[in-house]
Amino acid sequence: MKSKTVIYLEALAAVIIWGATFVATKIALRDVSPVTIIWLRFGMGVLILGAAVLLRRQFTLPKGREWAYFALLGFLGVTFHQWLQATGLITAAATTTAWIVATIPVFTAILGWVFLRENLSPLRIFGMALATFGVLLIVSKGNLAYLLSGTFGSYGDFLILISAVNWAIFSVLSRGGLNRHPAALMMFYVMALGWLFSCIWIFGFGPGLGEIPQITIPGWLAILTLGIFGSGLAYIAWYDALQALPAAQLSVFINIEPLVTMVIAAFMLGEAITAASVIGGILTILGVYLVNRK
Repeated sequence: MKSKTVIYLEALAAVIIWGATFVATKIALRDVSPVTIIWLRFGMGVLILGAAVLLRRQFTLPKGREWAYFALLGFLGVTFHQWLQATGLITAAATTTAWIVATIPVFTAILGWVFLRENLSPLRIFGMALATFGVLLIVSKGNLAYLLSGTFGSYGDFLILISAVNWAIFSVLSRGGLNRHPAALMMFYVMALGWLFSCIWIFGFGPGLGEIPQITIPGWLAILTLGIFGSGLAYIAWYDALQALPAAQLSVFINIEPLVTMVIAAFMLGEAITAASVIGGILTILGVYLVNRK
């Protein structure tokens, strides 16, 4: 049995990797379109998760309607979600994207209240308002009057916001399956079916394999980071930690992710660390903490 220290290190490693994936996606987008990144990234992730499932002797085939359930999760959590994020990152800053994504627990709490009748206390409502204000501060770059003019940052910011809501829906729908299946096995099927949808996309409506020869060395390094680490090892580490720690306790680690993105993006992409992003980030983290606090 793993020690608490090892479990904490696994959770920390996962969020650091996921924080870096926003920057890696921005770099990969210099060479290829979103669908090529998604197809390569999750093709690698499926192989790594499949190997983990086999090594742990957890492999079983889904039965009956479980195929449709996993297919729905695969479309929402892999194909559609990653299209929103990769396309959004064409115009959205990596740092802004990470802070918007950090509000996923807020949307999850709202959906849990609406559909699962989970408690929504005044403190959690205040946390939602605080996190929302923090993100608006970041997106507006400190000029909230800019938002009142009827615009919402860039087109990419809007897509990233939709991706946060979409992931919250995916998370709520996933809860039943995670109670019935080992996490790694379930994610393997979800990722595999999501990757199959991306196959239909890339070969039926996209560029096929035509973009792959134009990928540069930095582009390949970014895609390998996304595939091996972001869609493979990080998922394994995170779900190992999820089986050992309460979800509310583990969610604290998610707050580290946008901080990682902000630092890496400053060094690798030259994105400025502004007072608005720091203050907005603090408010977002505090708000998300209040939403998750029991």
